Amino acid sequence: MIDDRLLLVNAWPEAKSDLMCAPGGGADPHSSLEDNLKREFLEETGLEIAVGAPCLINEFHDRRRDFHQVDVYFRVTLISGDPLQDWTDPEGIVTKRRLVTRAEMAEVRVKPDSLERIAWDGGIFYDVLEPVLR
Repeated sequence: MIDDRLLLVNAWPEAKSDLMCAPGGGADPHSSLEDNLKREFLEETGLEIAVGAPCLINEFHDRRRDFHQVDVYFRVTLISGDPLQDWTDPEGIVTKRRLVTRAEMAEVRVKPDSLERIAWDGGIFYDVLEPVLR
């Protein structure tokens, strides 16, 4: 959270979807989840973070294509960079980053479904078998 706003990204090359999510991504072998999140966050937002405690485990699945993905979400603290400054992803994957208030979350198509609740209400949550969106 930055000034009671959550940072979201659209990680669809060429903005093929309007779906927003928390920054993050795949894990490199032999690298901790913390180190992977720091790397992915910097790649996707240009911002440096400190990684705190896990707050959400979410399972995405799609029975039609035998897909099952487990995501672990962490609370983070901004170390350096300005999330309000213009920024362009050099790899062209993230097409938009946006700080949103809780009220604005209702206007944004976001995954996982429990992200708003866990971001503002706190605690730890396990979200079981949420259908993946394309």
